[in-house]
Amino acid sequence: MKKGYELLNDPFLNKGTAFTADEREKFGLVGILPPVVQDIDTQAKQVYQNLENKPDVSEKRHYLMNIFSRNRTLFYYVFKQHIEELMPIVYDPGIAESIRNYSDFFITPQNAAYLTADHPEQMATAIRNAAEGRDIELIVVTDAEAILGIGDWGTNGVSISVGKLMVYTAAAGIDPSRVLPVVLDAGTNRQSLIDDPLYLGLRHRRVDDATYYAFVDQFVECVEGMFPHLYLHFEDFGRGHAAKLLSKYVEKYPVFNDDIEGTGIISLAGALGALNISGEKMTDQVYMCFGAGTAGCGIANRFYQEMQDQGLSADEARKHFYLVDRQGLLFDDMDDLTPEQRPFARSRAEFDNADALTTLEAAVKAIHPTILIGTSTQGGAFTEAVVKEMAAHTERPIIFPLSNPTELAEAKAEDLIRWTEGRALVATGVPSKPVVWNGTTYDIGQANNALIYPGLGLGVIASGAKLVTNQMISVAAHSMGGIVDPSVPGAAVLPPVAKVNQFSDTVAAAVAAEAKAEGLNRNAFDDAQACVQAYKWEPAYKD
Repeated sequence: MKKGYELLNDPFLNKGTAFTADEREKFGLVGILPPVVQDIDTQAKQVYQNLENKPDVSEKRHYLMNIFSRNRTLFYYVFKQHIEELMPIVYDPGIAESIRNYSDFFITPQNAAYLTADHPEQMATAIRNAAEGRDIELIVVTDAEAILGIGDWGTNGVSISVGKLMVYTAAAGIDPSRVLPVVLDAGTNRQSLIDDPLYLGLRHRRVDDATYYAFVDQFVECVEGMFPHLYLHFEDFGRGHAAKLLSKYVEKYPVFNDDIEGTGIISLAGALGALNISGEKMTDQVYMCFGAGTAGCGIANRFYQEMQDQGLSADEARKHFYLVDRQGLLFDDMDDLTPEQRPFARSRAEFDNADALTTLEAAVKAIHPTILIGTSTQGGAFTEAVVKEMAAHTERPIIFPLSNPTELAEAKAEDLIRWTEGRALVATGVPSKPVVWNGTTYDIGQANNALIYPGLGLGVIASGAKLVTNQMISVAAHSMGGIVDPSVPGAAVLPPVAKVNQFSDTVAAAVAAEAKAEGLNRNAFDDAQACVQAYKWEPAYKD
């Protein structure tokens, strides 16, 4: 039994000034706390008032992370009350600065596990030390090779694992004592980190693929053996590794890659919402993605699966897809295509001017897409000329500039609405204010993965699903896409982040029900909604 300062230093048990007089006597806290006993509401008001007084996002985030490191219950009580306001501070885009400066400002490990390719023999010990006997049901792991659009950040990328888990708890009620953030440090190719005497990670270039895959495989087998009901979430792995790792484990364990699958789910949900508004069919759409990396190919594959689910054959569905990357439209005779790009590459024989299709604008003119998704991290790539060309050939163009942070977004929502005279159905990767045009207010949905992955994870964990299947992912997208009200002028194609708690429950129940329908649930239940609600954790002090 922990007492005194040991208890105050345990973020999962600490109540701070909310320890009662009896608890202070029992746990050796008399005299080491101020005499006034506060309740959690009073503490939360103090935290929020202090937060409002901080001058900028950086200071706000440092303050919140201090609360997180000391008192998880209070942190989530505040976060849940102000989730829309705090999400950009705690997670994206505010987390980018934290990643860049992680080593410089390091104070506490925040209960993360730091695993290095240089010492794989320490792996099991490190995980046990980080878990401290806790029953871990969810791990977010990153190797930090491709963070957010800011690139390779080595051990600094552990912040992304911590931040992702914060959203799981605030949005879906995953018990924070049952989660573990992990960073796999396989080195870094960012020379400035290698040369930085304050950098806390391995100061050498990333290891070769043979060493890397053995390291990751050792990790997966270790945690799956140690925690038998584990849901494993891969985050921000590089283009060359992400899909290979997902395909290796997806039929063996309940695993999920947010960059491949999460981005695909939320993009599909947004498109379904847009089609609810326009009244059009998915199978009539012409899909173009600008940026054919991990996220771009993941989104294309999710739409491809959806078209098949809606009745097209694989060959018929494939004809609807066009991917544009740095070299222009992707053709099947290119020798630098990734395995994920190749299924969507086109034949040059389809075009009279194939050799000229080296830019996005040229591709749009030749193909006339009805859906345009941006994952390129090329700020402003959806120019007025591109957008007007697209809008000239479709009544309700669906345009999703998804790259973030803000300076990397392919377009601004206000420009897309103005250039299309209010006809575009828009979702953005960063938060966007409503746009007023010609007397109508257009709400802009944010295609934020945080709208989908917490509910998906909750449904998987609550049901004890043995795997995460394509059909479970599909029902997650459909459960969100159906929330849009098409009768409201200017309606957003996705529901607002402010209501993420509500629709996380909707997504979770749909996923749990599908897990049971497929016979993959390890936890017995009759009612999926009741199963989900029974599992959820609430930020309240326990006796």
